[in-house]
Amino acid sequence: MIVSIVFAAGCFWGVEKHFEHMKGVIDAESGYAGGNYAAPTYKKVLKNRYTKDGRKIVNYTESVKVVYDNSKTDAKTLIKSFWELHDPTQKNGQGNDIGNNYRSAIFYTTPRQEKIAYETETKYQKLLTKNGYGKIATEIKPLKHFYRAESYHQDYLQKNPNGYCPNHATGVKFEKEQAKHKAVMPLGGKEILVIKSPNFCPYCEKFDKEVAQKYKGKMPMRTVLASSLKGFEIQTKLYATPTILFIQNGKEKAVHIGFMNEKEFYKALGDFKLGKNSESYKVAFNQGTDNRFCKQYDIFKHTPDGVFIDKLSGEVLFDTRDRFNSGTGWLSFYKAVEGATIQKEDNSFGMKRIEIIAKKSGIHLGHVFPLPDGRQRFCINATVLEFVPRK
Repeated sequence: MIVSIVFAAGCFWGVEKHFEHMKGVIDAESGYAGGNYAAPTYKKVLKNRYTKDGRKIVNYTESVKVVYDNSKTDAKTLIKSFWELHDPTQKNGQGNDIGNNYRSAIFYTTPRQEKIAYETETKYQKLLTKNGYGKIATEIKPLKHFYRAESYHQDYLQKNPNGYCPNHATGVKFEKEQAKHKAVMPLGGKEILVIKSPNFCPYCEKFDKEVAQKYKGKMPMRTVLASSLKGFEIQTKLYATPTILFIQNGKEKAVHIGFMNEKEFYKALGDFKLGKNSESYKVAFNQGTDNRFCKQYDIFKHTPDGVFIDKLSGEVLFDTRDRFNSGTGWLSFYKAVEGATIQKEDNSFGMKRIEIIAKKSGIHLGHVFPLPDGRQRFCINATVLEFVPRK
């Protein structure tokens, strides 16, 4: 579920930068909230920054609307980070930025956010008092209106890396809550473990989005915290994320530290799943060819209704409805599943052929040849496929 909350903690440039890099945050946008006049602008907000309490005009405060996915982060994490980000005991200002447009505020959009805001305020006040600070001056109110700031204020510190970004944090931190993670035990056989960071990790997010979420292979893949592993034999020190572990019967067999793109991942998976000396590996990565009427061909030529998938990525490549017996000793199809393969000119061995490549994993599948009736014969190696019956 996508939710938003608005924070004010001084100059919005630094606040925006802080929240947009937090895990689970989809967007952080600078703007104005908490005032009562129409169409606020940066110029108007600055002009009204010294209006006194009790006057008809209530000024806006520089604010940041944080849009987040509450399946990946939660209001408590964001609100606790807000308290630690600045000095909430300073009224109408942060550091040398003086004026009611720099006042501290939380503008909630859900009852849960309101509850957490008050609960964490109480806890943080005790910590501040213990460390010699005064009373919290933060406003906690429901959000009525949020007005987006001028475009030059958006992502200001990305555009101006040396721009103004003071640190107003008190240094007082909430005590870390010990998260209880369910133990991750070996599944037995071959599996893939992706070790993620407990905090925001851009390369973990990138690997998850570009590789893990698209993976459909039969070999299990799990994304876990290193602290949750139980019963594994891991030689590699798990100090960096992401770390991709290739496991067999609970033992580490291969590892890659850091981000891998799809091509790199499927090459490493091929090394692990197929084995570098296997016939299927030679076909997949060395453009080899199965022996005619090989064992796997004999198995697949009589399979019932279903589909053939890439042995590594799990992507559907061919359908039994398009299969026919060419008498050649290799699996033959009139066509591939649309968008699943790539055709490439192959002039090896003094021949002019069209190679068929799996689009996602990049492995070699076979070649395509014209038939006398105008159709095509996709001549495919069985050892790089797996069969799935139609549901």
